[in-house]
Amino acid sequence: MDKLRIGLVSVSDRASSGVYEDKGIPALAAWLEEALITPFCLEQRLIPDEQPLIEQALCELVDEAGCHLVLTTGGTGPARRDVTPDATLAVADRLMPGFGEQMRQISLHFVPTAILSRQVGVIRKQALILNLPGQPKSIKETLEGLKDPQGKVIVSGIFASVPYCIQLLDGPYIETDSQLVAAFRPKSAIRDTKI
Repeated sequence: MDKLRIGLVSVSDRASSGVYEDKGIPALAAWLEEALITPFCLEQRLIPDEQPLIEQALCELVDEAGCHLVLTTGGTGPARRDVTPDATLAVADRLMPGFGEQMRQISLHFVPTAILSRQVGVIRKQALILNLPGQPKSIKETLEGLKDPQGKVIVSGIFASVPYCIQLLDGPYIETDSQLVAAFRPKSAIRDTKI
């Protein structure tokens, strides 16, 4: 089985031109290090809010680097320069609407402006591409979901469904730290990897 490959794309005019330090990719990389038990390698891109450049990065990560999962951060609002979802849809083979719906559902628990988010989830070839928020705190909330003070899940984070989706796309079997985010699969799809 080939190694899990994950692409991270931070979309920001100012961070890509060095006006300020990008916080999206470090936040995503740190979260994945904590959440995944399965070994993985990362491909990273920091690019401005330009639709052709975003499309090019997504195509490169999926078609050439062979990523199984691509996570974007930034550029998902209604502002004129926010074109990450448009670029994502332009390179998609199939739409996965549940991911966008769930991301907005989670964010609505924190801010009413979550309805302004245009985040999408799509499939291109063998890869799942997900648009995440730009803020590190929101990235974590979206991936992990909401838990009560005792740690019981109130609203599932989107990452709970990612391992099974990758499995259905004939990608690697992904295991997570269940304390952080428990991967959900039907019983028939669970493998005993400890053998």
